[in-house]
Amino acid sequence: MNKTLLSRFMQNLVATEHETNLPMNYPDPTHMKEGAERTPSFALILIAINDYNILKEMYGQGFIDQLEQELRQSLEKTVNDGNECCAPVVMIVGHGEVAILLANRTSPADMAYEYKLQAQNSLKTTMIRHTGLGIDLGMGYSSLNFVPETMTDLRLNTALDEARRMLRIPLNMKTLAIADKFNTILTQGLISTHYQPILNFKTGSILGWESLTRGPQESSFRSPVVLFETAEQLGRLFALEKICRESAILNAGPLEEGQKLFLNIHPKTMADPEFTPGKTLELMESAGLSPDNIVFEITERHSVQEFDLFYRTLDHYRSQGFKVAVDDAGAGYAGLTTIAELQPEYIKLDKSLIDGIHKDPVKRALVETTVTFADKIGSQIIGEGIESKAQAICLKDIGVHCGQGFFLAKPGRPKPGLSQECLDLQSVGDITTKSISCSLPVGDLAKPPHAVTSNYLVSDAQKFFKQNNRFPCIIVAENNIPRGLVMEYHLNRQLSSQYGVALYHKRPIETVMDNTPLMIDMDMPVEQAARKAMQREPLKAYDDIIVTRKAQLYGVISVQDMMNAMAKIQMEMAKGTNPLTGLPGNLSIEQEVESRIAQGRQFSIIYADLDHFKVYNDTYGFKNGDNIIRLAADILSWATKKHAGQNARLCHIGGDDFVLITNPESVERICKSVIRCFGRVVKNRYCAEDQERGWIKAKGRDDKERNYPLVSISLGVIEICGQCSLMEIGERAAHINKFAKSKPGNSVAVDRRPPLGSQEATSSP
Repeated sequence: MNKTLLSRFMQNLVATEHETNLPMNYPDPTHMKEGAERTPSFALILIAINDYNILKEMYGQGFIDQLEQELRQSLEKTVNDGNECCAPVVMIVGHGEVAILLANRTSPADMAYEYKLQAQNSLKTTMIRHTGLGIDLGMGYSSLNFVPETMTDLRLNTALDEARRMLRIPLNMKTLAIADKFNTILTQGLISTHYQPILNFKTGSILGWESLTRGPQESSFRSPVVLFETAEQLGRLFALEKICRESAILNAGPLEEGQKLFLNIHPKTMADPEFTPGKTLELMESAGLSPDNIVFEITERHSVQEFDLFYRTLDHYRSQGFKVAVDDAGAGYAGLTTIAELQPEYIKLDKSLIDGIHKDPVKRALVETTVTFADKIGSQIIGEGIESKAQAICLKDIGVHCGQGFFLAKPGRPKPGLSQECLDLQSVGDITTKSISCSLPVGDLAKPPHAVTSNYLVSDAQKFFKQNNRFPCIIVAENNIPRGLVMEYHLNRQLSSQYGVALYHKRPIETVMDNTPLMIDMDMPVEQAARKAMQREPLKAYDDIIVTRKAQLYGVISVQDMMNAMAKIQMEMAKGTNPLTGLPGNLSIEQEVESRIAQGRQFSIIYADLDHFKVYNDTYGFKNGDNIIRLAADILSWATKKHAGQNARLCHIGGDDFVLITNPESVERICKSVIRCFGRVVKNRYCAEDQERGWIKAKGRDDKERNYPLVSISLGVIEICGQCSLMEIGERAAHINKFAKSKPGNSVAVDRRPPLGSQEATSSP
């Protein structure tokens, strides 16, 4: 093992020197004493799992293997993020022992301490989940001062032995240079406060900001993990939290009414004599804040030892108007017992619950239950660690009250706002309960599926998912007829059960497939498909949907893709344009009519409506139906530009209805052009047989089959020349439009009554 460690490091060293043409970490000759050897310095860091054998005996080989691999992965990430001058080597060198061999950039003791803290923080979630306890890793280190040609297995073994001896020696913080650096930061107040917004999902506004402390740039203490762990090790936690609170309050800036500032408080801080309400109130008053603005966020996952003192202090603060939040709910000690004891105003869900929640029905069910619990005790749930739009939408759909994470906004200084994408966030429920006209058919959004036969092995399916990240599901089909669906997260859940692999791994995929997946025809509108999807049982609510064409497999579509399409349509409609034709909508019609009336202008309104459109839509499908609507829009636009120019305004009410506002002089020419052109071109939208006979056989609204004419367009014209209401216009337009539709074929009906707003119209009964 040591030989592999040595050879890998040597390969990395040679590769880096070759790329840069420089020896790695060699001292600058201009700073060397005369006669000094030009010798590079290397460090060997050893991080070990204390009580390895005890943990193995108590929790099993599987758990200790997982812990060991997570330790190695955590250390690899830390050293890679550290921008080392040559690629370090991280390897398991013994039971629960991970060695790091790298070019020395500072004191090996300080490097070992930094890696130890970062690794402890990474392993904490796994340890608490399995054992209910935290973890304290051992650390050792040694220096290797020699040129690469002298590096041998013997010297490496000697360095490892020295590092292992140090594992048995209790850590003395005073021997670390990092302790002096920390004290300098503390005495000089070299910290900065960043703020991360918390979004209220229900109102779309900012609930408040969490204050987050950072140490100096280009320092190990930039990481809050290193900063606060070192403070606790040195017994300076109270002092550090004091300057953090002061910085957070004094730099927060103004808060709007009802907004909160979340301050992280370690439970032990409650026992600090310096932590008194009076001093906190004075500080807040100087910053223009009140107790109602402050939320104390109980952050530490360790259990509270001084219960009586802790709760008495907390009650004292609450009596003055301060609020309380419990952090990391769902991890460690921040469970139901703690929540019941504290009765917090806010419960912050641990990010491990949020990660992948949009793909994990079990996590969704757990969060849904937590939301119900919170509602009953008067608390609000805040989902932390939101890193994608899909996660945010899922949480909003579940009913989580608030959210926080990099997707919404990264911590910043001064307080950052939220992007428009976050402010316009809509859940599946928000979108599917609204009527969206002219929605796309799902076939336009469907993606090519990966289909297999029913005898395809479960083990092959698992291998396929690992090698193909872009496929979240597999369709089981026979002769291109879909029979079932396998979602990757459902498969992983089944295989991760106690006997999952033994039961399913070598069995056909039909044993684990969902044999009643949602299957919809490619012509179904997106909003209708989304409603069907959300009516499924909770565990299947976000499963992909199989799209068929005449009962045969056509493709697959995800709930997220449907939501994105529907949100885009809603945004277009909110802008006042119809998403299908791009024409202005109802709001533009009202504004144009009211503007012309206010200006005293005489004008006409042409209402255009398609006849027998539903029959065509049902027979030829939604996609072809949308093409007919686009055809009508194109012809109306062409005729308007040709005969009315800039003096007219064409709008799309929705469906197959259009409104054209124009000068009375151009009405006749526009109407003639529209009906002639539409009657000639619309025939091309039918099959040859229907074109030839001039009608189609189909079922009507009464479900009876009969012969129907080809789609035609009816135009109803009214004139306005003075003050009148939108209601009067609507009533007269409906009357003349009904008369126009009563005529066979493409037709025009002009209202012959006195224009609305005229004296004759006003005086007529």
